[in-house]
Amino acid sequence: MTDEAPLRRRDAPDQAGDGPHAVPPDPMSGGPEPEPARTSVPLTAPRDGTPRPVETADELAEVVARMAAGSGPVAVDAERASGYRYTQRAYLVQLRRAGAGTVLIDPMPLDDLRTLDAALAETEWVLHAASQDLACLAEVGMKPRRLFDTELAARLAGFERVGLAALTEQLLGRSLEKHHSAADWSTRPLPESWLTYAALDVELLTDLRDLLAAELDRQGKTAWAAEEFAALVASTDRPPRPRPDPWRRTSGIHRVRGARAQSRVRALWYARDGVAARRDSAPGRVLPDSAIVAAAELDPKDERTLLGLPGFGGRSVRRLARVWLDALDAARALPDDELPVNVPVEGPPPPHRWAERDPVAAARLQRCRQVVIGTAEAHTLPPENLISPDFIRRLAWSPPEDITPQTVADTLQGFGARNWQVGLIADGIAKVLPEPPPAPPAGPTPPAAPPTSSVPPTD
Repeated sequence: MTDEAPLRRRDAPDQAGDGPHAVPPDPMSGGPEPEPARTSVPLTAPRDGTPRPVETADELAEVVARMAAGSGPVAVDAERASGYRYTQRAYLVQLRRAGAGTVLIDPMPLDDLRTLDAALAETEWVLHAASQDLACLAEVGMKPRRLFDTELAARLAGFERVGLAALTEQLLGRSLEKHHSAADWSTRPLPESWLTYAALDVELLTDLRDLLAAELDRQGKTAWAAEEFAALVASTDRPPRPRPDPWRRTSGIHRVRGARAQSRVRALWYARDGVAARRDSAPGRVLPDSAIVAAAELDPKDERTLLGLPGFGGRSVRRLARVWLDALDAARALPDDELPVNVPVEGPPPPHRWAERDPVAAARLQRCRQVVIGTAEAHTLPPENLISPDFIRRLAWSPPEDITPQTVADTLQGFGARNWQVGLIADGIAKVLPEPPPAPPAGPTPPAAPPTSSVPPTD
């Protein structure tokens, strides 16, 4: 995006504990300018070295004192074991703050990190894709009061590539390796290369924060970002809404026809979930979705038939054959009135069904979408960050009776839209929600005027 020289490494940290900051970008008005082609410098080791994970209460107390004595924002990240474990808990927490350096904390042997949270209560936290980490951080007692999300800031600023590695390379000229991003972070002891990777995730996070904050200010979007960040902070105190009938999200369930067969999917899904919870293992590692679907379609009644199905060949799956057969037996014994039924979905139907269900609403949705797309382009924003697509669908399906900019604004805010979003689109949406007036009927074609002669009359 910018022409500045890459951020250079220094052999010794400065007094604040951070290296030099890159010059903020100064692209043309309207959004970030594409970066000229250049070679990025690999970032392979933290400037202060890779710290050992904090594992004891005494070590944590020392870290708390260091972080409290630091200055400026604190970069925060967490590593989970998604795809390996049943829970989404944090298995490593990384922090970096000027004057305190980089810290890695293993929360497993510690009761919680509430003392660290208290030390950082008045500090702005800098996270990348904060919504992915806030829940697991709250589980160990850490909740930001103020935050800056570098991924969300980049989206608001109009960047096309908003991953941490992409932004670090584009803005700071440093390339990050992301090959451990999908690792099993519950592994103990953690390999040295993994710890280095984790430390580098917070190495330049505050540098990115400063550059993105300057870009948002240049584009006049600082207040927009502040609203978004405040909404993220507020979300940490709201428990996630349980998803109704989670078994319906089984991959490939669309191939399973009939309520009786769907009851087999449900029974196997909950049987697998119970095993996964007891083992603290990702459900897909206990039994793949494809195996559930195969068993639901064929309804095997003995172990030999079951184990011949795709997905049931692994040793650990075979050991649980009785669990799977019992689930299938239970589904087979259900009376008809206990079979799954399609519960009416709250809100509008899927958009691809609108044309057949309500052509007028489908046309209304299309007009609203054009307003959103045009407004997003005018402000260099992704449409989904300008306004939630779900909000637009709900508004277009059931618009207010009296359509005005105010009623549209009130409706969107009731859904959860932020003030800045409503201020940008409420007027435009209010103009297109009503049905357009019918085109005037084509009248009869007026008779053609008689031809005029260019020859002058004669006497």
